[in-house]
Amino acid sequence: MPEHYNLISWNVNGLRAAVKKGFLDLLLEHRFDIVCVQETKVSQDKLPREVKNIQGYYNYFVSAEQNGYSGVGTFSKNKPIKLEKGMGIEVFDREGRFLRTDYEDFVLLNIYFPNGKASQERLGYKMAFYDAFLNYANALKSEGKKLVICGDVNTAHKEIDLARPKQNEMISGFLPEEREWMDKFLAAGYLDTFRMFNPEGGNYSWWSMRTGARSRNIG
Repeated sequence: MPEHYNLISWNVNGLRAAVKKGFLDLLLEHRFDIVCVQETKVSQDKLPREVKNIQGYYNYFVSAEQNGYSGVGTFSKNKPIKLEKGMGIEVFDREGRFLRTDYEDFVLLNIYFPNGKASQERLGYKMAFYDAFLNYANALKSEGKKLVICGDVNTAHKEIDLARPKQNEMISGFLPEEREWMDKFLAAGYLDTFRMFNPEGGNYSWWSMRTGARSRNIG
């Protein structure tokens, strides 16, 4: 096993579309040890052949029952010693949001957390998923496992995490209850590594595609 891992996490917003835009070229150029992708939007039987046969990588996917929705995938140079698709809770697992791969030194959780913007019901689903996930992670931690958690959390924690925080205060993704859960998550001993390495403002991990926000860095 390598002493250091080069690992990335990326919401690809459709894996087949990402492949057409050069995803495989990026992977082969940089030779990351582990790549976690979210919102793959493709069932395993419809994965492009070139995605399933990347030289030097094992790959694992979980997809939603609903076609073209959700889904996560993990590409790894090292074969995991254990694989789990889902948290063991059917109401969450049917949406294909959780993939666990165990390695010699750590457990990797690759997660696409729900979005709560569609309705109050979906917000409730999101918060229930959050709590179930934290219980799952804490149980592993109590067993002495070292955890690496990758994914799209679908919540901005602090004002520094948004270019326009005031405009988003009443929108899911920056609601008080969502931010309070982030407080609870970090208080349990987990680290926000993105913010740890990027402590200053103006650094974001998501931009709206609809408004051309990335070119203006409105994240």
